[in-house]
Amino acid sequence: MRRKTIEIYDTTLRDGAQSEDISFSVEDKLRITEQLDDLGVHYIEGGWPGSNPRDIAFFKKARKVQLRHSRLVAFGSTHRPGKKPQHDKNIKALLDAETSAITIFGKSWDFHVKEALKISRNENLELIYNTVSYLKKRAETVLFDAEHFFDGYANNPDYALSCLEAAQDGGADCLVLCDTNGGTITTAIRETVKRVVKHANTPVGMHAHNDIDCAVANSIIAVEFGAVHVQGTINGLGERCGNANLISIIPNIQLKLRVKCIETEQMKKLREVSRFVNEIANLRHFKRQPYTGDSAFAHKAGVHVSAIRKRSETYEHIKPELVGNSQRILISDLAGRSNILRKAEEFGIPLKKDKKQLQDIVTSLKELENQGFQFEGAEASFELLMKKALGLHKRFFDLIGFRVIIEKRKEGEDPLSEATIMLRVSGHIEHTAATGNGPVNALDNALRKALERFYPQLTEVRLLDYKVRVLTAGKGTGARVRVLIESGDKDKRWSTVGVSVNIIEASYQALVDSIEYKLLKDE
Repeated sequence: MRRKTIEIYDTTLRDGAQSEDISFSVEDKLRITEQLDDLGVHYIEGGWPGSNPRDIAFFKKARKVQLRHSRLVAFGSTHRPGKKPQHDKNIKALLDAETSAITIFGKSWDFHVKEALKISRNENLELIYNTVSYLKKRAETVLFDAEHFFDGYANNPDYALSCLEAAQDGGADCLVLCDTNGGTITTAIRETVKRVVKHANTPVGMHAHNDIDCAVANSIIAVEFGAVHVQGTINGLGERCGNANLISIIPNIQLKLRVKCIETEQMKKLREVSRFVNEIANLRHFKRQPYTGDSAFAHKAGVHVSAIRKRSETYEHIKPELVGNSQRILISDLAGRSNILRKAEEFGIPLKKDKKQLQDIVTSLKELENQGFQFEGAEASFELLMKKALGLHKRFFDLIGFRVIIEKRKEGEDPLSEATIMLRVSGHIEHTAATGNGPVNALDNALRKALERFYPQLTEVRLLDYKVRVLTAGKGTGARVRVLIESGDKDKRWSTVGVSVNIIEASYQALVDSIEYKLLKDE
């Protein structure tokens, strides 16, 4: 009989930390632990205290962290061949971590027993039984990860099952079936889990890797056929192609299988936790990540937007707020009137369906995108476009002219960049110059220098990101380019766009939109 709640076991701090280019400090791990506890996962695997000093330090500091929802887990292997558990330093390190739960992995593929451990199959069974039984007398909960279980079961099902029996006889609280190489297809997972659940007298869990892009599907099918414990990582971090992604698994179990795994209010933290872990790991956010990505509930086609304005479920499989996300309407040359009306609502711009300006905006949008402008990534520029069309825009300054000089005096030295700009502001002529570490930076500095005397709030604005894309292939350095700029102040962030065959002009367009958006917003 299926449990009323599926246990969620997070291994981001151990398995996830084995991702290429990722290295969590002790402080990073402590901060992630607090986020995972807020999310409400049942277990947080902190690391392998017998393998490195960093994990030893983490467990020592983690004792002071007051967890409200989760239990911290120490991870390690069965004791070494030829030693007893009480004489094995790794086993001692597990107990020294002072966690109420311990996870032990052991070999369940006879190929590994022979080739990696170089011991007999019976001796491997003794390692499993001895380690689990020894730890079970000293820890509240012991979980057994059957490493390479699905490969082992495919090769020698009777021996793989005997490894589970050894852990079960030793007192294991959960038998976790590991697709360690991540190469097992979903139908094989289903049939194997069905047999194990029928065979075992102990709860069964699932630990999937993503080498054939089936880790989430394999985890879900395991739950459907009797697994009551699922292991994975935030954002699918992990060695090689990663682990099963808990950001997808949790809502799939709770919203699609309708089986509880965390509290409804906690599930609203999924997007926040996903982004937090990426920030700590110094990774870019994956826009198309199911459930929590920026694009997960983004709508671009006019037909889609027209439908979701009536009923969101026409093109959304869940309400995005359930996972802490929100609906987004994108603006592009595929947009229809519904897109424009919806964006007007978001911006607080009065725009009626029958207004001529609506068609003017649609026409202008399509013409500009044909020239290379892209407004789905530059919504501040689109808001300005709408306000100009409706007569709601205000000019804060007029350009009289600018000049940018780049001078390289000697080989091996960085070029010098200087910009001079002349503006008319409130009837005054302002003529200033500034330097920068490049021509766009110099122009930005000169523009701000000219305006900050009149609009001191511009000192709050920071340029956060700058992207250039070549639009006309085959024209080399004479190609048209699109510049996207992301800016921000103490309250929010916004993006603007410029397009030209001249990268300085395209950058100027985006910079001016950024400044005008800030000034309009403050008014």
